[in-house]
Parts: sequence; C-alpha cells; structure tokens
Amino acid sequence: MVHAFIFPGQGSQAVGMGRDLAGAFPAAREVFQEIDDALGQNLSRLMFEGPAETLTLTENAQPALMAVSLAALRVLEREGGLVLADRVAAVAGHSLGEYSALAAARALDVAATAKLLRLRGAAMQRCVAPGEGAMAALLGVDLDAAEAICAAAAEGPDGRPETREVVQPANDNGGGQVVISGHAEAVARAMAEAKARGKRAMKLPVSAPFHCALMAPAADAMAEALAHATLMPPVVPLIANVTAAKATDPAMIRELLVRQVTGTVRWRESVLAMLALGVDSFVELGAGKVLSGLVRRIAPAETAINAAGTPAEIEILLKLL
Repeated sequence: MVHAFIFPGQGSQAVGMGRDLAGAFPAAREVFQEIDDALGQNLSRLMFEGPAETLTLTENAQPALMAVSLAALRVLEREGGLVLADRVAAVAGHSLGEYSALAAARALDVAATAKLLRLRGAAMQRCVAPGEGAMAALLGVDLDAAEAICAAAAEGPDGRPETREVVQPANDNGGGQVVISGHAEAVARAMAEAKARGKRAMKLPVSAPFHCALMAPAADAMAEALAHATLMPPVVPLIANVTAAKATDPAMIRELLVRQVTGTVRWRESVLAMLALGVDSFVELGAGKVLSGLVRRIAPAETAINAAGTPAEIEILLKLL
C-alpha cells in the first residue's frame, strides 16, 4: 500500500490525550519531555489531567496536539522500525497539523515546532477581541457556493463599501462541508444566506475567527518567527494547506506557512492530490479521528483509513506497516 500520514488540527484536543501512549512507550515519554523542556511548561501534565478550559486555549492546544502526533510517530519509528521516507509518499496536516507534518518529515525539529506553535497560537488569539469574530460550518455546499455566500454576506447592511466586513471560507473540508470565518455579524449574515438557499449552517464554538483576513497580524508574527527558524527540505513531500500541492523547498514552505494563517485550508483538494500520487492508505497520527472522518467523505471506498493515537491503535498499525 502507498501511505500518507496526516496530522490533526485544533478541535481534536481532549483531556487525557497522550497519557496512555506515555504510559506504554518510553519513546512517547521522551517526546513529551522534550516539548515540556522547550516550552518551560509542564504541558504534558495539562494534556493528561486538564483542566479542559486551559488545554483548549489556542496557545496550549496547538503545541499539545503536535506533541501527541509526534509521540505516536516516534513510537512507530522506535517500536516498528518505521523509516518515513521508505514507507510514506506524502504528509499533510490540517492547519496547525501542517507543523506536525513538517516535524514528522524532519523539516523542523520538535522543540522548534513547539515554540513556533506556542507563538502562533498566542498571536492568533490576540488578533480579534472576544465576541468580534466567529466561525460557522456550512453544510451541503461546495467551495464555490461558500465563496458566493460569503461575498453576499460581506456587504454591510446598507451596502456601503465602508461597512463591508470580513467573511471568507476558512476550511474546505470536503463532503459538502465548508467552514467560514470572519466578523461575527458577517458570519451571521452568511449563515442566514445559506439557510435561505436551503442549506444548513452551524455556528462553531471557537475562540477566534481563524484562517481569514482578520488574522493578518498573526501572519506577520509568523513571518518574522519563521524567518529565523531553521527549516530543512522534508524527507517526504508536504501537501500544503493553501495550495493543495507538493512542497519541498524550505523557502517556499516558509511562505506557505505564513499564507496559511489567513488563507483557506484546502483539505478536500489536498486529499485528492494525495490520491493522485497513488496513495491508497491514510494514517491519522495523533489525537482523535476528525481527519479520518473527513477523508472518508472524499476518498474512494476502497481506501484504507487508520488512526494512531492510542497504544491499541499503534499496535494495529505496527502490524500493517
């Protein structure tokens, strides 16, 4: 089989994630300790014990999710002798998961990735005051329809250019699900427009409007941080969020990571790009199974989909690989 390793984004976090991995595998404990040391914080205790409201803070959730993903990978490498470049055709991650994918592919070291994600999470949270932004899932629409809905909703209530607000597709998740992001009132208008077109719309419980133009200050912060980060060519190609295409050049990857902060996560197209590379097995490494569910909506029925976030799932995957 031709494997792609995929890495989850924010929303997959849960208190207790990684705890069983740490209990079962020394390699996982090493990763958690490395990240704790890099951040000067007992992040692993927060992951294992909570409280949930502190773990869910963007600046904690982002490095924590990366930690579980990289711990699972390290176990596969240590226990199963996995050599990523020999067994995997591509890596991809959803939003922050793109950083996990790059660390997995040796483009970034684990400690540097943790620090970048801590900065990213804090910068994103600072961009918009609580209540001023929102995100919503539009169901039963494709990306073109979502863009049309957002274009209509961006106009202010009186139609004047100066009252125009931000609302744009944030995640094209596939299966007729597009997440939109922007000013709270514009997102509300987009939801009403979608419902007027006979579609479903659901507001999401998020702390900020990610992947839209309101995140521009965070993109600037990441541009500065990434300019000073050591980035190597990944040992397997990255399928980038904002282009849904292969990326291997460090300079280009830096640019794509900056664009990703305000750009649409093109997950549906990314999965299709991996299928075009011959991938017939997707392995979700880390907490939860959100991406596995999204891939099932996009990929052919004969495509194998596995998760690797618990010791039991790791054992199953070790046999498959």
